[in-house]
Amino acid sequence: MSFGSSSPLSLGVEEELLLIDGAGELVPAAEEVLASVAGTDLAARVSAEIFTEQIELKTGVCREAGEVAEQLRELRRGVGELGFELLACGLHPCAVGGEAVLVDKPRYEIVRKDLGSLLKTPPCGLHVHVGMPDPETAIAVANAFRLYLPVLQALSANSPFEEGLDSGHASARTQVVRSYPRFQVPRRFRDYAEFLEVADQLTAAAGVDDYTYIWWDVRPHPRLGTVEVRALDVPTEPATSAAIAALIQAIAAREVDQPSASTLHREALEESYFQAARHGLEAEVLFASDRLEPVREAAARVLEAVAPYARQLGGAEPLAELERVLREGNGADEQRRLAREAGLDGLLARLIERSRC
Repeated sequence: MSFGSSSPLSLGVEEELLLIDGAGELVPAAEEVLASVAGTDLAARVSAEIFTEQIELKTGVCREAGEVAEQLRELRRGVGELGFELLACGLHPCAVGGEAVLVDKPRYEIVRKDLGSLLKTPPCGLHVHVGMPDPETAIAVANAFRLYLPVLQALSANSPFEEGLDSGHASARTQVVRSYPRFQVPRRFRDYAEFLEVADQLTAAAGVDDYTYIWWDVRPHPRLGTVEVRALDVPTEPATSAAIAALIQAIAAREVDQPSASTLHREALEESYFQAARHGLEAEVLFASDRLEPVREAAARVLEAVAPYARQLGGAEPLAELERVLREGNGADEQRRLAREAGLDGLLARLIERSRC
C-alpha cells in the first residue's frame, strides 16, 4: 500500500492511443513501439495495453495540469519521432472490427478467456490518478467521484462513430467496454476494510490475481496510493486531457475539504452515466438531487464550485478549456460536425492531424 507516498492531490495521467499507418488504418505495432523506446527516456512512460494496435502513454507524478499537458505532448512527440503514427479518440471511427489480436502476455490470457469474440476494435480511455494521503480518505474521495461521473462523461465523450457508422451515442467506447466484465460504477464503500473484502471476493470469483483486474469507473489504487478515475474517452488533444485532469484534481480537493452529502444510489448513478454516454452534453442526469437536470447546468456548477481549488493547486486556466467544451461541444460533437463537412475520410484526417504534437 502506497497511500501518502506522494504529495496529496498529485496527478498522474494515462492516455490509451491507437497505432495507425499513413492511411489511418490500425497496425499491430505495440511490440515494435516498445522495442523502439527500450533504452530511451520514453521506456518508463510507454507501455503496451491489451491490444497489439494500442499503446499507453503515462506521465510521471505531476503537481498540476500544466505539467500533465507538457509531458503528454512530449510523449506523443517522442513516439512520433520514432516513426509511429498515433490516433487519439475513444474508438477508431472507421475501422471494421475483426477478431482482436491481444498482446502476448500472461496477464491478458484471462481477458482473452473471459471476452472471446467481444474483443474487436480497441477502445481508448483516459485514466486520471490523484494522490491520496491515507486509505480512508481514498475511499471517501472514490465514493464521491461516483456522483461526478455523468458530468465527466459528458465533457469527455469522444467516440460517436463505430465501424464507419454514427452509433447514436456520444461515447460508443463506453458501450463497448460495458460488455466487458468488471466495468461499472462501483458501490459506495463503508471504509477501506470493506473495499478490501469486496476486492478479494471479486478477484477470487473472476479467477484473477489482484484488484488491478477490477476495471471500475473509479477505484482506489493502493499500489500507487491514488484514486483512479477511468470512465472517460481519451481526448484528441493533450490540452483537453490536462483540463480534465485539472477538473478531477480540483474535485478531489473540494471533496476532501467539503464532502458531498448526496444519497443517490449506485443504480441511479449508473443510469445517469449511461445517459451522458448516450446523449453527451444534451443529456439530463441526476446529480445533486433526485430531480433530472441538464448535464450542461450540472457541469457549469461543478466548474464554478471547484475553481477556487483549481487556483490553489496551480491555476484555474485549464478549466477554461472545459468552459469552451460547454459552449462549443465535446469531442463527439466536433467529430459529427467534421463528418458532415468532410465525410469520414476528412474526419479521420483531421483526427490524425490533431493527435500529433
